[in-house]
Amino acid sequence: MTKPARYPLDQLAAAEAEFRAATPAYAATASVDELRRTDYARLDAAGHIYLDYTGGGLYAQSQLDAHYKLLAENVFGNPHSFNPTSLHMTELVEAARAYVLKYFNADPDEYACIFTQNATGALKLVGEAYPFAAGARYLPLYDNHNSVNGIREYAHHGGAEVTYVPVLPPDLRIDEARLADELARRDPALNNLFAFPAQSNFSGVQHDLSWIEKAQAQGWDVLLDAAAFVPTNRLDLSAIHPDFICLSFYKMFGYPTGLGALLARKEKLGKLRRPWYAGGTLVYSTVQGEHFYLAPGETGFEDGTPNYLNIPAVEIGLKHIEGIGIDTIHTRVESLTGWLLEQMTTLKHSNGAPVVKVYGPTRTITRGGTVQFNFFGPHGTMMDGYTIEKMANKSNTSVRTGCHCNPGAREMALGISEAELAPLFKDKERMTYQDFLVVVDGKKTGAMRVSFGIASNFSDAYRFMHFAESFVDHTAQEVSEFKVDLEIVYHP
Repeated sequence: MTKPARYPLDQLAAAEAEFRAATPAYAATASVDELRRTDYARLDAAGHIYLDYTGGGLYAQSQLDAHYKLLAENVFGNPHSFNPTSLHMTELVEAARAYVLKYFNADPDEYACIFTQNATGALKLVGEAYPFAAGARYLPLYDNHNSVNGIREYAHHGGAEVTYVPVLPPDLRIDEARLADELARRDPALNNLFAFPAQSNFSGVQHDLSWIEKAQAQGWDVLLDAAAFVPTNRLDLSAIHPDFICLSFYKMFGYPTGLGALLARKEKLGKLRRPWYAGGTLVYSTVQGEHFYLAPGETGFEDGTPNYLNIPAVEIGLKHIEGIGIDTIHTRVESLTGWLLEQMTTLKHSNGAPVVKVYGPTRTITRGGTVQFNFFGPHGTMMDGYTIEKMANKSNTSVRTGCHCNPGAREMALGISEAELAPLFKDKERMTYQDFLVVVDGKKTGAMRVSFGIASNFSDAYRFMHFAESFVDHTAQEVSEFKVDLEIVYHP
């Protein structure tokens, strides 16, 4: 017997009215609906359901207009010169730098803002220059982006010990007892680095930021990965004081790409020792005797010519966020995430088996708008996420599938053991994805992710559930063979 549909498209308006009645806080975000019709009109014009904000934010039309106007009405030159076009550009670069600090409520006497290519570039600056040494420690979580994991290679090269702190299923939160034990185990005479994300890019878990102060009180330097957190949450650097923070601006407001930042406490910036120098980072160098003087402060860390024409767009983007209100964005994302989690966790096959398994918290307490999950058949067999993603593409829906550059959280969520992974690394040569599939022998090692952001609305969430309902009473085999009837959600 076919179950009656819970998410028919002709009931979208009624479902939204019910959602609004049950979620009164959502009414305060009405300004976003107007922006969706104007600044983000291309979404509905193209009939697109965008649910990959953790992968990349969306830019507003007004951001593009403001940036184009700035470029069209001025002549700008390389800020590494002193002519009029260069001086004007330098003013705008420094204004943007100051605005980043202002936005995060960071005291400019305490923090420096270093522009980088992306958040990964910010992390690499710390990793390559941090004074790791024998007896020192690098302490990341299982729940870290690969760009944070990569710092361990610098730690190993310097002779430091690397220890991962687990996160615990089902919510994938920090093993706090283990973390406390690890923080207590360090040589106070050496430099020790603790790194963790404010929000997981895998599960959406928001880790307790009080660990920053606890770690610092025991002599640790703290690196906070804020890339997934700041697009929809307030980060106040007058209330917490991590030593290093990495940011990605396109994840916050979509445009420009190719720009991130490292916010660093100036007293800790001084302990970083760069392994090389480049144009733009020097006071003076000579090839006779091979001497050089690195420029002080931010300049000594910004290699080569900065992305100077795009840097003013950062200030434009931050002002766009301020115009909406980060708390407004947070409330909207939290409300939509709460509704989606409730729908996903109550979606059942006719035999009562769950259609969806969520990895991470199923309530909105201390979690963001990133939801990780897999679909399962009536008898508990996991469906192939990549096949489902292809189906989502047919309905003009952007989701994400894989491990999302976060192997540790994935391994904890899916219960993948070190023994199961060992065959992957017997041969130290490079491995293709097809080779990988052969080694894992059909075991599903990834998951699907949807995420809300600045321009999300109820229609996006409801239409995704309309899509998800297509898998009710279908087996994993039927999905793998595309034997699922999909109603195209939009007709652009």
